[in-house]
Amino acid sequence: MPGENLTRDEAVARRAVVSTDSYDIALDLTTGPETFHSITTVRFRATPGASTFIDALTDRVHRVELNGVELDAAAVADGVRIDLTGLAEDNTLVVDADYRYTNTGEGLHRFVDPVDGEVYLYSQFEVPDSRRVFAVFEQPDLKAAFRFTVTAPSAWQVVSNSPTPEPVAVDDERSRWEFAPTQRISSYITALIAGPYAVERGELTSSDGRTIPLGVFARRSLAEHLDTDYILEKTRQGFAYFEERFDYPYPFEKYDQLFVPEYNAGAMENAGAVTFTEAYVFRSKVTDAVKERRVVTILHELAHMWFGDLVTMTWWNDLWLNESFAEWASTIATAEATEWTEAWTTFQAMEKSWAYRQDQLPSTHPIVANIRDLEDVQVNFDGITYAKGGSVLKQLVAWVGEDAFFRGVAAYFAAHAFGNTQLSDLLVELEKASGRDLSGWSTAWLETAGVNTLRPEISDAPDGTIASFAILQSAPEDYPTLRPHRLAIGLYDLVEGSLVRVDRIETDISGERTEIPELAGRARPALILINDDDLAYAKIRLDERSQSTATENLSRITDPLARALVWGAVWDAVRDAETPASEYIDLVLGNIAAETESTTLRIQLAQLQTAASSYVAPEHRQAQLDRVGDALLDLAREAAPGSDAQFQFTTAFAQVAHTEAQLDAVAALREGREVLDGLTVDTDLAWVLLTALAAGGRVDDAVIDAALAEDNTATGQSSAAQARAALPGAEAKARAWASVVDLDTLPNSQVRSTGLGFLRAHDPEDLAPYVDRYFAEIERLWNERSYKIAEYIVLGFYPLPLLDDALVEATRSWLSAHPEATALRRLLSEHLAVVERALAARERDARG
Repeated sequence: MPGENLTRDEAVARRAVVSTDSYDIALDLTTGPETFHSITTVRFRATPGASTFIDALTDRVHRVELNGVELDAAAVADGVRIDLTGLAEDNTLVVDADYRYTNTGEGLHRFVDPVDGEVYLYSQFEVPDSRRVFAVFEQPDLKAAFRFTVTAPSAWQVVSNSPTPEPVAVDDERSRWEFAPTQRISSYITALIAGPYAVERGELTSSDGRTIPLGVFARRSLAEHLDTDYILEKTRQGFAYFEERFDYPYPFEKYDQLFVPEYNAGAMENAGAVTFTEAYVFRSKVTDAVKERRVVTILHELAHMWFGDLVTMTWWNDLWLNESFAEWASTIATAEATEWTEAWTTFQAMEKSWAYRQDQLPSTHPIVANIRDLEDVQVNFDGITYAKGGSVLKQLVAWVGEDAFFRGVAAYFAAHAFGNTQLSDLLVELEKASGRDLSGWSTAWLETAGVNTLRPEISDAPDGTIASFAILQSAPEDYPTLRPHRLAIGLYDLVEGSLVRVDRIETDISGERTEIPELAGRARPALILINDDDLAYAKIRLDERSQSTATENLSRITDPLARALVWGAVWDAVRDAETPASEYIDLVLGNIAAETESTTLRIQLAQLQTAASSYVAPEHRQAQLDRVGDALLDLAREAAPGSDAQFQFTTAFAQVAHTEAQLDAVAALREGREVLDGLTVDTDLAWVLLTALAAGGRVDDAVIDAALAEDNTATGQSSAAQARAALPGAEAKARAWASVVDLDTLPNSQVRSTGLGFLRAHDPEDLAPYVDRYFAEIERLWNERSYKIAEYIVLGFYPLPLLDDALVEATRSWLSAHPEATALRRLLSEHLAVVERALAARERDARG
């Protein structure tokens, strides 16, 4: 039988044969620490006489019964799929099997809290992992009603999609929870979360008058840090906003939000039982950017209750529509329904920069991707699916009008509730609501790849006015589509010490060159910003005079979105090797102290580190790193006490600190010999500082062990793994490598953290021995490990800091020897593109 990688053709063929009705799933979670018992009863209809298969990633199959006839389990089940032949019109299938808990964040993840020894479980089923818990037709268009019965320790909380029932005692230690059936939903949004979670409860009244119970859950050892009132406040704001704008009441019976350990993603939209990463339970100080991101994530998952859960894509090629819609909807809801009113500035700084990066990789793809199989889905949780799609939806809203867009969405929900759809189903409703033909828009924006670049062409008249103004549009050679854009042109001048917009023109452009006659004859302003207000999806360039103005006065631009656009324009030019990285470093260090938006600050600080470490000419690298480290320390010392900027400058300094004087300052901050007014070196900041000292060779295993003894938590264990892997020298790097590559015991969170530390090398030559080792092992690891663990290894152990011709040649050789189109090949081609881009940027910086 075929393996785990379900293809689209197989899914289409199976859907032509099978129609699912219901699942009864009985789980016993008291059978031991390695496996659990699962009995699945599936009722489905089929073409009489047909054959198909059901998915089940089992440890051991005890019994398979089809329509009352027991089948030979050894013959029909291979641990991945169960072969079904001779189907009737109405069928009942029973699969009695044991399944394995995981520590990879896939399927049913089992975690033992190092603080108190308590066991916590949670499920993560997207994309194809409900089959790790029960037998299932694992594809989104075979919706069914799911009824869970769970036996677990009586002291536990047990949560699923339906409201949690009162448990029935089985014996002195165990109870049974019998959940009511769900509505018809897809298997990937079913959920099971179990363990001694702490819970705080609330409720709200839905637009149709129902009382919706609310729950917020976290591990007991983290519960003191859970700010439930704030989480519920944002939830209620989101409910009110979405129910009004979608004109459809919340479609499920309750809404639980559960913060779970060792989580791979930010969150997951399980119907009525959303799981979040525990990083959103703030045990230490975090940036305002992270606080805002949590709000956006809360509203992103809430938007999915309608778009994704109520109405679900037929196949994963429309994954983008689920995620793009949730990105757009959560951003507009955050901006309009919460105190985070600059959410669109955050979107530009973070999501759009992500989209532009992804869209320039060799793996770029149309927003509507060709998803051939499950591996294709796994690697398409990317900047195209989320951020470019969200950006294009923002543009679509501007094209059809916001009110018409929401009317179309409401009609879409009403027409397809609890069903499956394709993109065309949404476009039909939007066309009805707006009166616009969207076929051309869809072709240009959804079916082609690549990002356009827009740059101004300006000629000056002798009197200093603008003689002519045009916008030039270009496209990459491999993706030559020139698209229509609706955009604004902002004119900025210095007024009483501030750089403010004095005029704005909104216009449509298309083709290679678009004249803007409205600007002819106007006085030339200090700065001209095309794509002002960020209406279009395109990279932009500044003319020479505007770039000079920006470098000298960026901090004086009063509008935070305009500042974010200028930051992004200069950075894009650096990445494209048009502007020297040293000029970007000048821009950041000259203006960053005045940046008020936390996410913009966070992104620029990360890009500053990339510029100094990877994009400047090798002969300038050390001096620029020294300069950046010293400047960030000064900025931290000079920032307002207790401010977000002070905290960000401190953590950014720790990331780049490498000279003896800088490491002395890190040690002084960690040990309390230097105190910055308003800055508390709390548990997590102490780990950041310790990791910096580890990378600098200032501490050893004993110091890391002592820190772990003081913080023997899940976060502490991951932080210690990162610090150990960051230690310099052959022995430390070999130990980090072996702990992940040679062994398969670390949980997902520590695999990821070890990779982060491994790549932290002040001397990149520490990683030189791993070029050959990486390419010798990577295919085996991809085939043997779970998808997420393999991905963490592929990303976390590629010796990127080397950035040399040998790494380029080794990567190209591997790709040449493996021409088959696989997800692994895609990830490695992306690595190669990153290295080649850095080398081009270095060459440009060397020219000055």
